[in-house]
Amino acid sequence: MDNLLSCNLGSYHPWQDMAYEHLPTLGVRYVEIGVPAPDQAAAVKAQLAAHGLSALTVMAPCPAGEADLAERFKPVFEAANVLGAKVIFVSVRADQTPLDTVYERLRAVGDLAEVAGIKIGMETHPDLCDNGDKMLATMTGVGHPAIGINFDTANIHYYNHAIDGVEEVRKALPHIVSVHLKDTLGGYHNHAFPTLGQGIVDFPAIFKLLNDRGMHGPFTMELEGMAGVQLDQAGKAQSVADSVAYLRGAGLVP
Repeated sequence: MDNLLSCNLGSYHPWQDMAYEHLPTLGVRYVEIGVPAPDQAAAVKAQLAAHGLSALTVMAPCPAGEADLAERFKPVFEAANVLGAKVIFVSVRADQTPLDTVYERLRAVGDLAEVAGIKIGMETHPDLCDNGDKMLATMTGVGHPAIGINFDTANIHYYNHAIDGVEEVRKALPHIVSVHLKDTLGGYHNHAFPTLGQGIVDFPAIFKLLNDRGMHGPFTMELEGMAGVQLDQAGKAQSVADSVAYLRGAGLVP
């Protein structure tokens, strides 16, 4: 089975609209976008389809401290279903909310996700999923088949000291439902995220672990760039193109 390659439109920031014309020229057919309101989802889907694109993942807020968390997700699932998205990307913090309460609220979201046929992918962020051990503890605590991990290949280094990204994938492997493809030069809180293939991330090893488990995507490019380096519009497009070329050259995507 071919791996599904997608692109977060933020990779083109602040020229996101350029992505609609540029991605098809690279043979990339999938995108990750912010979730629209349900009454706007059909128009967004049509706009994407006009360029041969579709949304595999949508990003949505997940305020775990709110008692009505599951209720807040109902319009998210409605819009995601219109778009045909299979994963909802969320960043979740417990902060001062007791973990048992957070887990219970996430399970309620998971129940809705299961009915919708959608997975929730929790990002590699503090304070619940910043490394493999925390990911595993959170997944064990939530214990819901529709709640999983969005593994970010660079954030795992950004939020941890001297860590092996491949081993962290291995720890969370059964729970990874989506991946953010982002390279890094390494270093704790070092905002150095170059074009894919120019950093320390062992993408072939990560893809192999996931593919051997039967996971073939979505693999979403999220290119955040280098602190202090301001690319122009052409430079942004070139970084996306070079990242796709790297992944293809490594035999990771068709």
